[in-house]
Amino acid sequence: MAEGPLIVQSDKTVLLEVGHPEGNEARASIAPFAELERSPEHIHTYRITPLALWNARAAGHDAEQVIDALVRYSRYAVPHALLVDIADTMDRYGRLRLENDPAHGLVLRTSDRAVLTEVMRAKKVAPMLGTRLDPDTVVVHPSERGRLKQALLKVGWPAEDRAGYVDGEAHRIDLRQDGWELRSYQQGAVDGFWDGGSGVVVLPSGAGKTIVGAAAMARAGCTTLILVTNTVAGRQWRTELMHRTSLTAEEIGEYSGERKEIRPVTIATYQVMTARRKGEYLHLDLFGARDWGLIVYDEVHLLPAPVFRMTADIQSRRRLGLTATLVREDGREGDVFSLIGPKRYDAPWREIEAQGWIAPAECTEVRVTLTEEERMTYAVAEPAERYRVCATAWSKRPVVERLVERHHGDRVLVIGAYLDQLDELGKQLDAPVIQGSTTNKERERLFEAFRSGELRTLVVSKVANVSIDLPEAGVAIQVSGTFGSRQEEAQRLGRVLRPKADGRSAHFYTVIARDTLDQEYAAHRQRFLAEQGYSYMIVDADDV
Repeated sequence: MAEGPLIVQSDKTVLLEVGHPEGNEARASIAPFAELERSPEHIHTYRITPLALWNARAAGHDAEQVIDALVRYSRYAVPHALLVDIADTMDRYGRLRLENDPAHGLVLRTSDRAVLTEVMRAKKVAPMLGTRLDPDTVVVHPSERGRLKQALLKVGWPAEDRAGYVDGEAHRIDLRQDGWELRSYQQGAVDGFWDGGSGVVVLPSGAGKTIVGAAAMARAGCTTLILVTNTVAGRQWRTELMHRTSLTAEEIGEYSGERKEIRPVTIATYQVMTARRKGEYLHLDLFGARDWGLIVYDEVHLLPAPVFRMTADIQSRRRLGLTATLVREDGREGDVFSLIGPKRYDAPWREIEAQGWIAPAECTEVRVTLTEEERMTYAVAEPAERYRVCATAWSKRPVVERLVERHHGDRVLVIGAYLDQLDELGKQLDAPVIQGSTTNKERERLFEAFRSGELRTLVVSKVANVSIDLPEAGVAIQVSGTFGSRQEEAQRLGRVLRPKADGRSAHFYTVIARDTLDQEYAAHRQRFLAEQGYSYMIVDADDV
């Protein structure tokens, strides 16, 4: 019997032997349909979930491919019951279809009458349905298209949305062809999205998600609403669109806390879309301000809950989600699947790196031993304060200073979550600090100074986690984070993955306090990157 790298178990867990000669091949084969749960040094644990299987199905993988991957790389015989369950679970996707009927409008149609009868009796589903036209078809209230998909997913019968989309207001957008062209994976991402109608494209930070968005806009040829994480990100989108497409400054509007411009292409922040007064969303009418043909959600893994509710009402518009990771710490991946759309394209980070489109990265966890006084302070801290106490320990500061000095001449980002810690590090390193209260004008000035090389070190809070283009950043030093957030870890590594002009590797350091929650959370944070094939070298602070 072949000694494969996988052990597939009947409880839907899959163990991967990391050091096996075929370990990387096996990881790439199971990544589309299995979620990483634990990633210690030698054996990684994955779980096969219904949502992962349905995302794989929507992305074009069938049960035969999934089963083949498990059987091919498994060390022992794969439990037969598990293989049957995988086939049955994937077969659930598409037995219910949302379609447009010429005579009755939006309908739910089935290839399995018993399934339709079952869901019609579900309490959360029934109020959204109208008259049963025939044994295979029931009318759906048009306003319930999004919420119905959410409800059907929760009862285990995800609907395939084939109801189509309105074209929206036509607006020609051409890609410029002056010295560049879409990379093969970017073209694949656009094709996957367009063929599916709506959905999510998953690409590493630095791999050109904005260009995928621009190409999708050109394919759609219509007015577009782009939702972004913050104003600085929005202005980067604007600059990139003007550089890559035929769009002019007059055609692109900014809808933020500072400006309220509605133009054929309008870029709005999540913050302004979720602003409320007396319980009312102040800018909800932006979704209806123009006859949008396409809505782009940048960093869709950060989509705020209120925007989900707004999105449920605009299911007739094409929707494109862009992200480096579908991981959501609030567990709402199912809502992304239902309301934005399934995963349509996913390129493994290491595959993009091998093609030279993102920089290779060395990840290092630096473990600091706290002083006796710091250990005692940590020991007596209230549970709610313990992470802050260890994450901001003074003993980390000299380590950060040595790391910055080691990479003297490179451009270094020091990243953390606690503002007092960042202010102290800024003074110690004689480096400016960018945080939430830093004005957009000042942020843009500092980022530009960093890009040009005038500034070599920047201290940044979580405002720089996403959507910030700093191509020559080569080193990131993480001193504290949002507890065990896997998505944040991925985004922070992404700050240094832009390919370097001289081809050098990127360096990502995590400085953690040994034998504390800091170490525990760090292990959890690293899970997503471990799934992508990155490994962390662990070193003692004294060796730095």
